[in-house]
Amino acid sequence: MSESGEPFFINKIRLKSLLIKSNMIGRNSVKNTAFIALGTVLIGPLDILAEKKTNPIRTNYMKIQDQLKDIELPTGIRERYVPEVNGLTVHVLEAGFETPKRPAVLLLHGFPELAYSWRKVMLPLAAAGYHVIAPDLRGYGRTTGWDDNYDGNFASFRTHELSRDALGLMMAVGHDSVHAIVGHDVGSTVAAYCTLVRPDFFRSVIILSCPFGGVPPLPFGVEGQASPNLQPVAPAKDPLASLSRPRKDSTTYFSTRNANNEMLNSQQGLHDFQRAYFHVKSADWSENKPFALTSGTAEEFAKQPTYYVLDLDKTMPESVAPYMPSQNEIDACKWLPDNEIDFYTQEFKRTGFQGGLNWYRCTINGLNRSDLELFSGHTIDVPSCFISGVADWATFRPPGALEQMQLKACTKMQSFHIIEGAGHWLQQEQPEQLTGLIVDFLQHAK
Repeated sequence: MSESGEPFFINKIRLKSLLIKSNMIGRNSVKNTAFIALGTVLIGPLDILAEKKTNPIRTNYMKIQDQLKDIELPTGIRERYVPEVNGLTVHVLEAGFETPKRPAVLLLHGFPELAYSWRKVMLPLAAAGYHVIAPDLRGYGRTTGWDDNYDGNFASFRTHELSRDALGLMMAVGHDSVHAIVGHDVGSTVAAYCTLVRPDFFRSVIILSCPFGGVPPLPFGVEGQASPNLQPVAPAKDPLASLSRPRKDSTTYFSTRNANNEMLNSQQGLHDFQRAYFHVKSADWSENKPFALTSGTAEEFAKQPTYYVLDLDKTMPESVAPYMPSQNEIDACKWLPDNEIDFYTQEFKRTGFQGGLNWYRCTINGLNRSDLELFSGHTIDVPSCFISGVADWATFRPPGALEQMQLKACTKMQSFHIIEGAGHWLQQEQPEQLTGLIVDFLQHAK
């Protein structure tokens, strides 16, 4: 229900163009004032495109607008584009914007998701009195300005840069602080980093699914010890690959050159791959019965499902294909009906997965860890909350992170919840339970 007591309903908002006349009224009766900034020049009405000189960046936006499809959003959620954010034009969904000076709640999605993944929780959060903002992260959806070339600057996708994006976005829209930053999956890592390095700006954090195990320590008190052997050594073989049933971690797979093409052009087709991937990581798949791993050994790690620890010779689409839900199961899936899967399919078909995959490359090659090491000895000292699904294996990845988060990494962890009936996609599987827990935390955090 809205603040006025009237029910929310689905309303199509047409997102056919990135260049919108400032006086155009959107389908949700919200006045759009979106514009694109190129350097210090603002592109105004569409008729400016008739100029004889061709601007390559402007031409690129014209190509993008032709590829965009309709998106269905609840009335009360609007979309807009925020230019000049750390080199990006950021596409955001927004609720609670009608009343100025509301405290801000920033929602950061994970992989392979979009701002759209928050559609079920935004209005309840806005009804609780917050200005709710959900961007397409760098590398995803309708946010532009990032490089999708595997051989490009993948370092621009590391956690540090995604955190700069978050800070720049909120400043650009006029907030001098964020009441709460909420992150899911990859977004949870970014949210934790934001509150670690800028607790003055990000005043509280809600971590969903993926625990933050803390900042890695640097060597301490080693002066006078024997110097290490600085001779180059061959990379160690992945212990998972040496098992009797050779395996590889999903992070390793996502970092490979072929992963984007294999997922985008899988044998079962992009739609069915995404359907199977969402299904197998949800509470709908009855085999999801996660438990804490006792160590980080290969033998222990291999106890995870094959969507997290793949067979060495398998792609991700091949790994999830055997668990494709039946048509009856698809029809019964109310939290993600086929028309909503269609939206994910059309977006990733247009952009590919490489932007999102580049973050995993930054993890594999140590960039994300290196950035964290600058804050060795620091903890997250703002009020924090962790929420996950009872059927979510991410809760226990990596081994020990959940315990470290509660005991050491987050010094003000005031709320911890495991939601029944949810797997990895808890903001879509159980949005009512999730929003209730978030609002309760926000109202009582100290």
